[in-house]
Amino acid sequence: MKEVLYVFVAIFLAELGDKTQLATIAFASKYGWVKAFLGAVLGLVSVNLIGAILGDKIGDALPFELIHKGAGVLFILFGILMLLGKL
Repeated sequence: MKEVLYVFVAIFLAELGDKTQLATIAFASKYGWVKAFLGAVLGLVSVNLIGAILGDKIGDALPFELIHKGAGVLFILFGILMLLGKL
């Protein structure tokens, strides 16, 4: 159960103030908070379900350390691309 809390906190902090939250604010101002909330929840759940399934499959095929290092490299690469205005 502790792992669920870790995932919750990580996702909560990652999503706080990002473009998804700003889009939800914009949709709520137009469609109301209930519709915006439901749409945001369904979208976030769907994309995270894909990530969880892929992560489970990748975890079966590759060692955790390699996945961890690969994720770090991707984050650095995306950060560099964002700084260069390519993303």
